[in-house]
Amino acid sequence: MQTFTVELPVFPDRKVSIVDYNAVPGGTVSNTVAINKAIQELYSLGGGTVIVPKGIWLTGPITLKSNINLHLEKGAFIKFDKNPEEYPIILTDYEGQPRLRAVSPIHAFDEENIAITGYGVIDGNGHEWRPLKKFKITNKQWEARLKKSQYFIETDEGGIWYPSKTSYEGCLVGEPSLDDPDAIAKATPYYDHYRPVMTNLVRCNKILIEGVTLQNSPAWNLHPLLCTNLTLRNAFIRNDSFAQNGDGLDLESCRFVDIYDVKFDVGDDAICMKSGKNAIARKITVPTEHVRIRDCVVYHGHGGFVVGSEMSRGVRDVVIENCLFIGTDTGIRFKSAIGRGGVVEDIMIKDIQMTDIAAEAVIFTMGYVLFRLDHEASDQPDEILKEDIPEFKNITIRDVNCVRAGQAIKIEGLEQLPIHDLTLENVVIEAKKGIEIKNANQIFLKNVTVTNQDNKEQSFHFENDVLAESSYNF
Repeated sequence: MQTFTVELPVFPDRKVSIVDYNAVPGGTVSNTVAINKAIQELYSLGGGTVIVPKGIWLTGPITLKSNINLHLEKGAFIKFDKNPEEYPIILTDYEGQPRLRAVSPIHAFDEENIAITGYGVIDGNGHEWRPLKKFKITNKQWEARLKKSQYFIETDEGGIWYPSKTSYEGCLVGEPSLDDPDAIAKATPYYDHYRPVMTNLVRCNKILIEGVTLQNSPAWNLHPLLCTNLTLRNAFIRNDSFAQNGDGLDLESCRFVDIYDVKFDVGDDAICMKSGKNAIARKITVPTEHVRIRDCVVYHGHGGFVVGSEMSRGVRDVVIENCLFIGTDTGIRFKSAIGRGGVVEDIMIKDIQMTDIAAEAVIFTMGYVLFRLDHEASDQPDEILKEDIPEFKNITIRDVNCVRAGQAIKIEGLEQLPIHDLTLENVVIEAKKGIEIKNANQIFLKNVTVTNQDNKEQSFHFENDVLAESSYNF
């Protein structure tokens, strides 16, 4: 497939600076009114470029409008403040389903021709929002957090720290049902428990994100949802390695997407394809499709390239090539679970270099269920219907080299519907463990070599037919 054009936004030759609207640099005076007034007035004139000059600019949430390019000059640093009056609770989508969330620091709904460009840095102030798991940091870092806030919950892993009383109490109280007409009012006192994604673009068309650094997000960093014609290039997306839900890019139910020359260094999945979760998501038939990804680098993340686990509306016609994954937890990661439903198909992954992958270099799993606190509901449906069963098929992984991994390849499907029609060709992996394949069929291995660090043949375990059409070693 992969014969498509991604349309770029075009802007009128009209420019204003946020300084023209009395914005004050220095990082102590809020510029929420000035920045949004500049955007709104330029939008009312037909659009153009809003310039953020060199300096530190403190602000609350920014609303992007059609025909607006938010351009950061060299040395420009936008830092988002955190306060309850500027972050109201709204009904939006998060983790693939309708959820209550605080409004995102940067957001756009139903807009066209929008961009974030330039050379500056946008910081979501995420460390003031995110809980922190003790096992992810050093004792010295943990003690420093306790000096800022004494709110934490003991767990088997050592504890979870909360940055404020309201975020802590919100966790204990739990989220109100969306069927409750007072749900937003009940959630509002605990606004920072409802951590937003930093950059939330919903039902937008012709989007460009270029050159900038997006960092330190409260939850996911960049979340385009139900968007078309998205270009992401020459950017840097980063979070601390311990950032809870600190994903890089979560592309959800988007079409016609071009991603290249982007660097990721994040606390969760880096480049992730999603399309909603479970039956409620499947009511909207918009898959993620027609996506090109190339020439990207991932320094840290739970997965370098990831599909799922929210994939209920389907993911198809995706090509990722010529990318480098350095020290990620897993390399190529496909994940789902019973209840999701949906089909992932027609995926091409090629020319991938990986090194120092902590767990699996390549993993397909249908048993992905998050650990949850006692007050949260399980993802598993009470009754398994045919449409609840996800499907992975017609996926090719070619020309992959991995030096040092915990395990080479793991393919773990479902008895109800095995993973099928998966090809691995010209794959060389050095790993501590070999290959496991369970509940899968029509798995084609072509020139697959797996060795351990002593260059010895590795173990393997197959519970289904594997077709080796040419040489392979384990």
